[in-house]
Amino acid sequence: MFKQDKTLTLIKQFLYLSLLLLGACEGTTAAEISIEKTIEPIQTQKVVQPIVEEDLWQYIANRYTLSAVSQKDLFWHIDWFKKNPDYLTRVTKRAKPYLHLVTQEVERAGLPIEIALLPIVESAYYPFSYSHGTASGLWQFIPSTGKLYGLKEDWWYDGRRDVLASTKAAVRYLKNLSKLFKGDYLLAVAAYNSGPGRVQKAIRKNKRLGKKTDFWHLDLPAETRGYVPRLLAVAQLIKYPERYGQTITPVDNRPQLKVVTLDSQFDLATIAQWADITLDDVYSLNPGLRRWATPSNPPYAILLPIDQVAIFEKNLNSHPKNARVRWLRHKVESGDSLSYLAHKFKTTSRQIKRVNHLSNNKIKVGEYLILPVAQRADNDYTLSEKQREKRRLNIKKTGTRIIHTVISGDSLWRIAKKYDVQINSIVKWNHLTHDKPLKIGKKLVIWQAKKAKLSDLSELTRVGIDINRKVTYRVKSGDNLSTIANKFKVQVSDLKKWNKLDIKRPLQPGQKLKIIVNVINSKMK
Repeated sequence: MFKQDKTLTLIKQFLYLSLLLLGACEGTTAAEISIEKTIEPIQTQKVVQPIVEEDLWQYIANRYTLSAVSQKDLFWHIDWFKKNPDYLTRVTKRAKPYLHLVTQEVERAGLPIEIALLPIVESAYYPFSYSHGTASGLWQFIPSTGKLYGLKEDWWYDGRRDVLASTKAAVRYLKNLSKLFKGDYLLAVAAYNSGPGRVQKAIRKNKRLGKKTDFWHLDLPAETRGYVPRLLAVAQLIKYPERYGQTITPVDNRPQLKVVTLDSQFDLATIAQWADITLDDVYSLNPGLRRWATPSNPPYAILLPIDQVAIFEKNLNSHPKNARVRWLRHKVESGDSLSYLAHKFKTTSRQIKRVNHLSNNKIKVGEYLILPVAQRADNDYTLSEKQREKRRLNIKKTGTRIIHTVISGDSLWRIAKKYDVQINSIVKWNHLTHDKPLKIGKKLVIWQAKKAKLSDLSELTRVGIDINRKVTYRVKSGDNLSTIANKFKVQVSDLKKWNKLDIKRPLQPGQKLKIIVNVINSKMK
């Protein structure tokens, strides 16, 4: 009985403890729930997205890596822009279609982003820019460097003006220059302007003299000494336009252009129509196009506004291939030749031969040839090379305008001598290349300075005008005392007396002579 009572007691105690434990567990659970309700849930950390500036100029300005030693080095250039506040406004507006493409190529190559501003210094972002030194395009490539970097040139096309091709070439060139100068981009930019050999020569000279060899301490041509600071000054002006009183035209930070590869020749008027843009737009975006059509040897990569590509491709797919260029069936007449027909129909002999499967230049009277012809009149292709040249001939400058037609035997030297002007002036006025022969029949514009109309000698003497003038003449190759005396209408004996010349010593090119000329009898202006 006792054992039963004890057993019952133990059972009761166990049940009691179990209930207590269950109650404790229930109480703990409630407490935990209560605590969870009072604690804020852990926040998931948000990934901060990088800010991409809407204005491409600001995007560029926020990523500068190049700088001057002192702002004093940029003062003159910044001051010039402050005095000409409209200039940068016009240039930044002109850069709008091309800037994103250029910036992409610069960044892709790992170059400092300021290089995207270099066309401002080189060409003011004008795609048809041309210098009297025969450099052309946004990046102002000269023919030899352009050829070295794969920029082709033929009758239809000039790769130095092609926005995409020239940008890729300029980026490659600057990349190579940066390697040559061991990552010093200021030296690379200086070499882009004056040539790597000249910069290397200046570096070697400073090393011999124990001087520093960075850009700021080199003895370089004046143009190059100003070239690098001008780029850095432009960068400052774009970053802080308000500070310097500049207005920068905003450019959307998104692609503006898209490449469309053409697999055959196109009349530019057809491209304009199918893309719903103007002919001037086609030329402006593709300034490498020289004539009325794309090159006759496809493929050709044309740039179109990105928003117009879809409509162009739709038209491309819905029109037959023979609608891209008009073709004329021409019956060969007496006197016809491939070169004559090519000139008449504004194409090339090579294209006529290729299209008509000719193995040589011989054509027979009475046979038929297929020839490409432009859809519109010459004047409609307003930005073709020929039309730009016409406008250039009509630009007004100081002096008297003369149109000279090149004849057999003409040379720049002979023409310059005939009109008493400088050879470099003829080259500049007509966008010529020094080393290319002149084509017979080509028209050149010559601007002759107006000569003062002088009254008779007695009238000049009466009013006290000195009819004698002292001039300094620099001896040229081939000069002698007799030719110089004849040029200035003076005596050889006077030349000897004025300059104390020794007749036994020949004149040297570059030697300076003092000459007293009569302003009436002399040929001088």
